[in-house]
Amino acid sequence: MTDTTMAPAPSAARAAALTPRQVMLRRALRHRGLLFGGTVMLIIVLIAVFAPLLTSWSPYEQSLLARMKPPVFLGGTEEHWLGTDALGRDYWARLAYGARISLMIGLFAAIISAVIGSVLGILAGYFGGRVDLVVTFLINVRLAMPVVLVALAVVALFGGSLNVVVTVLGLLLWDRFAVVLRAATMQVRKLEYVAAAEVLGASLPRVLWKDILPNVMNHLIVIFTLEMAHAIILEAALSFLGLGVQPPTPSWGLMISEGKNMLLFEPWLITIPGIALFFLVLSINMLGDGVRDVTAPEGRN
Repeated sequence: MTDTTMAPAPSAARAAALTPRQVMLRRALRHRGLLFGGTVMLIIVLIAVFAPLLTSWSPYEQSLLARMKPPVFLGGTEEHWLGTDALGRDYWARLAYGARISLMIGLFAAIISAVIGSVLGILAGYFGGRVDLVVTFLINVRLAMPVVLVALAVVALFGGSLNVVVTVLGLLLWDRFAVVLRAATMQVRKLEYVAAAEVLGASLPRVLWKDILPNVMNHLIVIFTLEMAHAIILEAALSFLGLGVQPPTPSWGLMISEGKNMLLFEPWLITIPGIALFFLVLSINMLGDGVRDVTAPEGRN
């Protein structure tokens, strides 16, 4: 008699031998969206960090004799390879330093929103009852307030400084964190290990920090990337309307605003920062989607 028992496939056996971190790393290396978003994001971050080394020009230095020089691919010179604006400021220098502004605003606004929304969402999902009713009411109040109009009103009232823009956006973008983490916490709350920790006498901060938060972190990371991209777009919109970051601070939204009057004659003044803004937001969104797919239990690709 011959043994007809099917032996496990070599690939399946190797996959079973991998640790969860190794499986996650393998998924990440196979995820094209994650690799593309991470690569573009890394390039933009490196440009922002090493901006002083990538250009010898200051983003604030003006030269009326060198104003409105076209980029090198439109017949300009290599001295200003992305051209100059209406005040003779080097466009590459303003673009590189402007990446710092966009990343900083998006990052800190998302951090403020994440702290507020995560705390409210986790508390509502864990306690339920009256706490959930109060948090749900706050979420409904926030959703009834149009973000752009409120941001315009507040920035117009207090001024368009960098701190004001970050604070306003951070206080207006927390609702998605609260909604998602509330639902995720309600699911985690019913699991056995949370009940076991409570029975063993674990304190409330310990349960929330050690048992609840790590298991909703996947949702938190995804929403964080989405809101970071949202904050960057809102800052660009406010700057375009003249109520965001104020000149002469290099901001991509402000660069688009300053170039709109020359749209028919020098469209590259808007195209260059517009493309940079597009790739920044696209990379953040693709990075967030990739993290969601890689860390999902079912391992979507």
